[in-house]
Amino acid sequence: MQIKEQLEHIVGQALDQCVVSGQLALDEVPAPSLERPRDMANGDWASTVAMRCSKAARKNPREIAKLIVDAIPQNDIIAATEIAGPGFINFRLTTKVLANVVADVREAGEDYGRSALPEPMRVNLEYVSANPTGPMHVGHGRWAALGDATARVMRHAGYDVYEEFYVNDHGVQMDVFGNSIAIRYLQLLGHDVELPENCYGGSYVTDIARGILERDGDKWENVGAKERLVAFRELGYKAMLQDVKDTLSRFGNHFSRFFSERSLYEPDEQGATAVDRALQAFRDKGYVYEDAGATWFASTAFGDEKDRVLIKENGEMTYFMSDCAYHYNKMQRNFDHLIDIWGADHHGYVKRCEAMLEAWGYPGALEVVLGQLVNLLRNGEPVRMSKRTGEMVTFKELIDEVGVDATRFLMLSRSSDQMIDFDIEEAKKQDASNPVYYVQYAHARICSILRKAEEMGIRIDSMDEADLGLLDKPEELALCTKMDEFTELIALAARERAPFKLTHYAQELASAFHVFYTNCRVIDEEPKIRFSRLALIDAVRTVLALTLSLLGVSAPSKM
Repeated sequence: MQIKEQLEHIVGQALDQCVVSGQLALDEVPAPSLERPRDMANGDWASTVAMRCSKAARKNPREIAKLIVDAIPQNDIIAATEIAGPGFINFRLTTKVLANVVADVREAGEDYGRSALPEPMRVNLEYVSANPTGPMHVGHGRWAALGDATARVMRHAGYDVYEEFYVNDHGVQMDVFGNSIAIRYLQLLGHDVELPENCYGGSYVTDIARGILERDGDKWENVGAKERLVAFRELGYKAMLQDVKDTLSRFGNHFSRFFSERSLYEPDEQGATAVDRALQAFRDKGYVYEDAGATWFASTAFGDEKDRVLIKENGEMTYFMSDCAYHYNKMQRNFDHLIDIWGADHHGYVKRCEAMLEAWGYPGALEVVLGQLVNLLRNGEPVRMSKRTGEMVTFKELIDEVGVDATRFLMLSRSSDQMIDFDIEEAKKQDASNPVYYVQYAHARICSILRKAEEMGIRIDSMDEADLGLLDKPEELALCTKMDEFTELIALAARERAPFKLTHYAQELASAFHVFYTNCRVIDEEPKIRFSRLALIDAVRTVLALTLSLLGVSAPSKM
């Protein structure tokens, strides 16, 4: 049982005793929830339960706090209590219970902080979903980091997470892409043909066209324009999708499925498409109507600012109809909850998408995480163009220059609703000013100490016999306290979809270790203390490595 849970149980016992004895007249006893004090100098934990009881018990909160403190049963967890302010109860923990965190970490290993939900929850987490008409940009990289880390953290907290990439491979943009490649192909063959304004003009389009020319020669020069467009659309689609998959795989993303939008329009064994089924589900609920030759979804019934077109007058399906079919398909695959990660520029789509789920009878099933974009800098100056192509800097170029670890850590360094200033030169630094280097260096330094211990004949696996009661120095207890926060942090980060909290935690734990290393000897100490401190830093190594792994960042043993 986590220290917080043990302490809450003790405070709950005291509160119950006050009620049973008649000292507190309460019809309903509040939960003795605890929180970390803003200033850790005030203690390890604090409770506001006395203030929450005050009105119902008709007593001064400080008086209630005194009754609770006096009723606390004998235990080996609480070293001291203090009543502060209007009725806060501050608790200081014993060194013994704090030091026992070391044993808990070393016993649990990579499962430390793992928990189970009261009820299973199967979650579909959809993110990145870049159009297969061009290379991923830096913003996509932020969603790749955010989605993957969110999935890792949620799994550690007990969620069943299915990661999905929605491939927008249906619609006008795919034909425009195919035509763009076809025109570049003809230009390479010497044809005097201009690229229309609505086409994709990036150099990657010319690269694809050149690849087709090198492979097939002039095979496509004299075929019909439609046949050439369709062929090039498919060749370009495969090339770009593979490029996206390769980039994401290199970045450490592992999607459960790449879901094709086209599949929504393909008949199943009963002859119905996913679009048909979603539309029929709307009709069955009475939220579809016809007007001016178009088919509409009555989304205003669920708070949307206006109703939305599903099928245009000409019979063409809207993008929103595809979105409806896709989300309906997700729910038919028995997911309990859907999470979509979108760029902040898509905020206008949230209400209509929430409305469609509610119309089908799934209120609250969709959660949209909106993320701000990335400002790319070099030595503080904005970077807009690639040195190689003179066009936008692609995500692949960024990780080529900076590396996966630094890119991931810095992309996750802030809440998704905040802009990120990503300075390429800062990210490449290998010193304490670079947060990912700072954390990784702490892990590598611990590994170095443990290697030295092994060279001296001290077996790491024998540290279970270490006397953890010797860990009573402030620097040692600070590490124990910080490691004890981990389980609660994981639950919070998972619940709030906020993996950025782990980047902050990793830096705080690394900082606490560096302070310990500066002030406390390890190898050169007398044997018993050396043994206990080796066990301590081995636990810190475990938690640092685990934190980094949940962010998708490596934990090097040497640097």
